[in-house]
Amino acid sequence: MTHSRRQFLRGSGLALPLPWLPSLYSSAFARETVQPPLRAAFLHFPNGAWMPDWTPAGGTGPLQLSPTLMPLAPHKEYLAVFCGLDKPHSRTLDGHAHKTANFLTGMPVSSTTGRDFSAGGISVDQRIAAHLAGHTPLHSLVLGVEPIQGGIDPANGVTLLYGSCISWQALHRPVLPQVSPESVFDRLFGRQAADEQDLRRSRRLLNFVLEDSRRISRRLGRDDQLKLDEYLDAVDTMESRVRFLDRHPQHPTLQLVASSSVQRPTTPENFGQHLSVMLDLLVLAFRCDAVRSATVMMANDTSQQVFPWESGFTEPHHTVSHHQSNPAKIRQYQWINRWYVQQFADLLHRLRQVPEGDGSLLDSCLLTFGSGMSDGNQHDPDDLPIVLAGGKSRGVPGGTQTFFSDQTKPLCDLYLSILTQMRVNDLAFGDSTGQLF
Repeated sequence: MTHSRRQFLRGSGLALPLPWLPSLYSSAFARETVQPPLRAAFLHFPNGAWMPDWTPAGGTGPLQLSPTLMPLAPHKEYLAVFCGLDKPHSRTLDGHAHKTANFLTGMPVSSTTGRDFSAGGISVDQRIAAHLAGHTPLHSLVLGVEPIQGGIDPANGVTLLYGSCISWQALHRPVLPQVSPESVFDRLFGRQAADEQDLRRSRRLLNFVLEDSRRISRRLGRDDQLKLDEYLDAVDTMESRVRFLDRHPQHPTLQLVASSSVQRPTTPENFGQHLSVMLDLLVLAFRCDAVRSATVMMANDTSQQVFPWESGFTEPHHTVSHHQSNPAKIRQYQWINRWYVQQFADLLHRLRQVPEGDGSLLDSCLLTFGSGMSDGNQHDPDDLPIVLAGGKSRGVPGGTQTFFSDQTKPLCDLYLSILTQMRVNDLAFGDSTGQLF
């Protein structure tokens, strides 16, 4: 068996991508750099934020974590918080659609009920994916948690698709998120099971590939043996986990629901469990170099999710975001904001736990976390809640907070900076005016 940069075995529709292993790459690809590849991910949470608790105290300088951002404290050296970034093209129209759909384009959103939907052009994640085309098995990875919305928003008369989609391949081509953990896993490892018998056959093939890969691992250096064995265990564990979610609809913590608007595999209804699995799949996809550009809709725009399993709060997220300065609603809004920040902090922890090169997987990542509006009560597209995380070697000014004057800096300036770090040599992106770092 010959070594390949991204797989040990391909056969019967099954492929096992490799993690980044210096000893394997340096021997089989001596002419290539042995630096870990660059990755970028963009994570969006819905309904904005209670900005008095989000915004750090003080001005531009060392990072002073606010109450909402406090879960990120263990990763402070990896963080850059930007205050005052705006989306000028979202100021003219009210509602969520024109604030969410262009989160990654920054450009005007078409007010439409039909097929001519548009967020103004290609999104930053897909621009990166296009630049890296051919370097990885998958072009990009676009993940979601809640079913894709269909129909028309009665509040503003535009398609509800805008609330489920922030990734755009072109002007009129949205990339719909995958919401089924099982379908994402099968996409990563190249196997789609048609029925129960096919699923068992797929499982046997995966077991064979895992065992064969463990035998090959003994040919690697000691450090890479440990990395590969840990990676193979992670693949095996994740495969069991996503199959369990799909096959046990009556488990006490899970139920299965199907999307009402598109045909796709069933998904676990337990929201926190579902999001956790999708973020684990993101880590696995980066770890095995299956993809280098990813997007996560942590929930749909106007999400009605409730969080009673941890908080005791029973009002839907969208409802409390329209707090109208009601202290009880603001407390729930604050709690939900902080819950999403905790999920991002957990993702950073997982990335830091994966050794790669001279550091961790996080050191080769740029991750943008934020929302397409600030105060959900006003649908405000200015002073957006935005955090950038990543390794210092990737240009992130870690441990800092930067404040910009009101309505002077478009969000696309951040995206242009990320594109430059990802070695996309564009002079502009969206409505950018320059780079932030």
